[in-house]
Amino acid sequence: MAFADNLKTLPGVSHLAALNLIDAADGVVATIENKPGQAGSLAVYNHLAQLYGAISPEAAKKGLELYAEHTEDARANPGKHPNIDRLIGLIERGETLKVKQVFAV
Repeated sequence: MAFADNLKTLPGVSHLAALNLIDAADGVVATIENKPGQAGSLAVYNHLAQLYGAISPEAAKKGLELYAEHTEDARANPGKHPNIDRLIGLIERGETLKVKQVFAV
């Protein structure tokens, strides 16, 4: 399935302002905001956190499937899709990020 089709199957994120991604040292390493250009990634990362409890290498592999055609574009153009690059890096390094939801007011 294409990324746009995959997005339609994921839970909504209108209740979220953002997600903070937290490393093993409890530092926020990234924030994905609910705004144009990031809302799709917010939905993917939120879904992965709900399924796996964190963004583990296993969750990251599922995320790459959900990103569909964008995953290959990210591999061919490092830096173009930072949220996909992050998933690839987690798999390569065997790392896990915790996820903290920031609720919309």
